Amino acid sequence: MLSEMAYTRRGQGEPLVLLHGIGHRRAAYEPVLDELARHYDVIAADLPGLGDSPPLPHGTGYSAENVTAAITENFAAWGVDRPHVVGNSLGGLLSIALAQHGDVRSATCLSPAGYFRPWSLLQATVTLLPLKLGSYLPKAVLRAVSRLPIGRRLIGFALYSHPDRYSAERVYGDALAMRHGQGFWRYFVRCIPLGFTSPESFRGSAKVPITIAWGDKDLILHQSQAKLAARRMRGVEFVTLADCGHVPMGDSPEQVIAAIRATTARATVAHDDSSVG
Repeated sequence: MLSEMAYTRRGQGEPLVLLHGIGHRRAAYEPVLDELARHYDVIAADLPGLGDSPPLPHGTGYSAENVTAAITENFAAWGVDRPHVVGNSLGGLLSIALAQHGDVRSATCLSPAGYFRPWSLLQATVTLLPLKLGSYLPKAVLRAVSRLPIGRRLIGFALYSHPDRYSAERVYGDALAMRHGQGFWRYFVRCIPLGFTSPESFRGSAKVPITIAWGDKDLILHQSQAKLAARRMRGVEFVTLADCGHVPMGDSPEQVIAAIRATTARATVAHDDSSVG
C-alpha cells in the first residue's frame, strides 16, 4: 500500500528530490526552490508522518529501511527513476540510506543525523525538545510570538544562524508543522540508536556520489559530528557551510545550491565514465 507523500513540484531537467528534517516540512526548501527549478525537475516532499504527509501504514515501524522504502515507492508514483536527492538532518540520514541502496543518482546531505556520540545526542535532545514542547502553546500565543522579531529569534536560533530572515507566517507555520507532525516521536525514538551503529553501516559508494555539508554554526548537530562521519564513510565529499546553522537553506542559499550542483555534476561525470568503460 503506497504511503503517499505530499509534495511541491517545479522546474525541468534531471529529477531532484528534497527531504527535510524531523518536525519540519517541505517549506524548509523555499529559499532555494526557485533557483533549483531553473536547472532541475524539483520535488520538495514532506516525509511520511510529517508536514502534510500521512503517517506510515498502521503497524509499520519508522526504521530507515521502512521510510526509504516508502520514499522509493513515491519515486515511482511521481514517474522518476533514481533521482538526485537532497536531505537535511533526518532527511540527510535517509538520503545516505537511499544512496547506499542505489536508489538515487547522488545525495547531498545537509547536517545529516545519525553520527551521535552520547554527549552530542544529549545536546541535540536538549536543543530540539524545547522547540517541540513549545509548539504546543496556544495558537494565539504562537502567532503573537511569531510576529515579534525577538520572538522569531527565540524560536529559530537553534535552527538558523539568521532566524531574522524568516517571516512571521513562515515561523508560525513551522511551529504548527512541529506541533502536528504525527511521526515526530516515532522518528525521534528511532534516531537514538543510530549513533551506535557500526562504521560498516555507513560507507559511501563510488557509484553514487555523496556530499556531506555541515553548517559551522549548527547548534543541534555539532560540526564535530562531521569528523565522525568522515571516519565512517568512504568516497564522500565534505563541505563546510560558512555562517550556517542546522537548517542552512535560508542562511546561505548560494552555498547550499553550489553543494547540490557540484554533487549532481559528479554523478554526471561518474555516469559518463561508466558509459565509456
